[in-house]
Amino acid sequence: MTDQVVETNEKQDASAKNGAKINYVLYLASIILGITGLIAVIMAYVNRKDAPEWVQTHYQFQIRTFWIGLLYAVIGGILSVVGIGLLILLFYLVWLIVRCVKGLKALDKNEPIENPTSWMF
Repeated sequence: MTDQVVETNEKQDASAKNGAKINYVLYLASIILGITGLIAVIMAYVNRKDAPEWVQTHYQFQIRTFWIGLLYAVIGGILSVVGIGLLILLFYLVWLIVRCVKGLKALDKNEPIENPTSWMF
């Protein structure tokens, strides 16, 4: 009986981990496709409550990545008429890639995100 519980928990952990990994890939794909970031944040909201605690930190990190990134993109878009917005958009691009790579590395090591509420990396 105990072996079945352990096996079920391992399958749930693997499933949650795969869901978080898909979200990171969707965020990276949003650099080219755009809409996949919206799909990723919806998936993060839906899956975060059922995930193990360490994976919940990844979902929280992903949700904040979407909203903070949207803020950076809007500010960069508005300010692009005066030129500084292009620098903000470039920062947003680097910021998004770094956050996704950081999340994927932690996920591969089965580690939580240390500070999922951070605005930076």
